[in-house]
Amino acid sequence: MPKLAANISHLFPERSFPTRFQAAKDAGFEGVEILFPYEIPAQQIRDALDGAGLKLALINAPPLSVAPDHPALPGGEEGFRAAMEAVLDYAAPLAPDAIHVMSGYTQGIEAEDALVDNLLWLADLAPDQLFTIEPLNLGDQPGYFLSDYDIAARVLNRVDRPNLGLQYDSYHSQKIHGDALAVWEKFRPLVRHVQLGAPPERTEPRLDQGPIYFPSLFAAIASSGYDGWISAEYRPTTAKTEDSLGWMSGFGA
Repeated sequence: MPKLAANISHLFPERSFPTRFQAAKDAGFEGVEILFPYEIPAQQIRDALDGAGLKLALINAPPLSVAPDHPALPGGEEGFRAAMEAVLDYAAPLAPDAIHVMSGYTQGIEAEDALVDNLLWLADLAPDQLFTIEPLNLGDQPGYFLSDYDIAARVLNRVDRPNLGLQYDSYHSQKIHGDALAVWEKFRPLVRHVQLGAPPERTEPRLDQGPIYFPSLFAAIASSGYDGWISAEYRPTTAKTEDSLGWMSGFGA
């Protein structure tokens, strides 16, 4: 069985945030993602995780409040590094399996060099923490630097640290390259975290229709030996999130 996580920043919007943890557990998830949890005291999240018997699969960084100091911003090293030191302090009691480092909104070879330098610094600062980078499509995130899986692969090869890997997202990979399955097959060796969502509106995966044929993608993930988190990061089209979870049967859940 795969390790399934629920992104509770998106899933269970019909519930108050504190009750989403137990709802995720009751729905069959072993872990949760939280996009930007920093306005909530870490101990509150720790208590909610422990109360529901869940693990924290992933959080995003840096916090939105320091968005200008992203790692691909030339000259922004001081701000980014201070922000990430604060993120690591915040994350310490939560023990997230991965921290997704968002590249920011800029372009050019100088941006790639800045990203590589900052990721090297971060990976060496916290060698026991897994960090991920994820390409985001430009339709949703205009101007985002890391907007292509080939760029991400080049950055990962330049950094070359065991605690930095690729975050694969079915929605973004389909939007960027037009074939989520082909992206998975090409970049699988770099993948350390998986997220699921269906284009065109980042909704729940469908097993019977859509631009991504999810049964084939699920089979490819299962046969690849990938043993990390597979996280539901989508906006349910159903009034109750539980009614959007039919896709889980594709993993035998």
